[in-house]
Amino acid sequence: MKLPVYLDFNATTPVAPEVADAMIPYLREHFGNPSSSHVFGQRAKIAVAQARAHVAALINAKAENIVFTGSATEANNLALLGVAHALGRPGHLIVSAVEHPAVAEPARRLEEAGWSVTVAPVNEYGRLAPEAVREALRPDTLLVSVMHANNEIGTLQPVAEIAAIVKAHGALMHTDAAQSAGKVPLDVEALGVDLLTLAGHKFYSTKGVGALYVREGTPIASVLAGAEQERGLRPGTENVPAVVGLGEAARLARERLPAAELRLKTLRDLLHDKLCKAVPGLQLNGHPEYRLPNTLNVSFPGVPGRRLLDRAAEDVAASLGSACHDYGDAVSGVLAAMGFDADRAMGAVRLSVGWMNTKEEIDRAAAALAAAFAGARG
Repeated sequence: MKLPVYLDFNATTPVAPEVADAMIPYLREHFGNPSSSHVFGQRAKIAVAQARAHVAALINAKAENIVFTGSATEANNLALLGVAHALGRPGHLIVSAVEHPAVAEPARRLEEAGWSVTVAPVNEYGRLAPEAVREALRPDTLLVSVMHANNEIGTLQPVAEIAAIVKAHGALMHTDAAQSAGKVPLDVEALGVDLLTLAGHKFYSTKGVGALYVREGTPIASVLAGAEQERGLRPGTENVPAVVGLGEAARLARERLPAAELRLKTLRDLLHDKLCKAVPGLQLNGHPEYRLPNTLNVSFPGVPGRRLLDRAAEDVAASLGSACHDYGDAVSGVLAAMGFDADRAMGAVRLSVGWMNTKEEIDRAAAALAAAFAGARG
């Protein structure tokens, strides 16, 4: 059986061969606990330190400011709940209307615990205006969390401009950059953020590993009880093979940018051009300029996205939106926040390309989606 063309890289990426090769020794001979003082433990400790340095270099941070976690969801929870725990008092939190559940749900937990939460609206492109954040600020605003790039539509947020406003106010700034690593440059100094989240499986490492950047002086406390691993912020023995893989993925991502960025954009735009020619009335969802180079979210007129993907399933593996809630037929919360009507939202499909895709695959996928559209229409 010939496999379909994989166009769901925003959901997860395959593990890069270099990443798998880097991990294998730490699954076999270098199996020690990094907290052990003997040679097995010290080899693991050195590997974790090297991985930390690679992750830090990817985002222009200091190695000591990287905390390894089990996922981006855990990192986001640590950022929001950990700051709240350290501050020790309820305050005001601002999040955008298009945040991933990994931020929206911790925000809801804080609201249940007495915090006040403002959900800042986005425009028709899914972009949050810095002025909207300025208007939402209050004397008791303690934390603002705005994602760097949206997982469904790819829209890039003006994080640096927002962070400047937030910092001038005296509040803390967090950004979920899980979708950005390996696709666009990330620089915590240029962004001006206090906390930044990464996810390994979004840039060719394994699932089950992530990282949180924490700027010096940021008040934060562990939300788990345990020992003192990861500066006491993430107790539990480190998943050394996964951490090593994350470090190697970060090294590869840094090495391949900006060539990868250009390649992704070329493939994405080729796919978009072919679909526009074959599908009258196709609509782009997301910002036409400020978006990830690999992400194409489009609405097929008069055809539900689920039906389209089902018809094209032998040739295309893609999703409607976030893989975290892709099984239902409810309208995407992101598209609803952008003000889309039900027909446009229901016709939306997310196509996200990756390093491994080829022009021939894009041709095959475009033809299959066009045929599925024509068949569904009549």
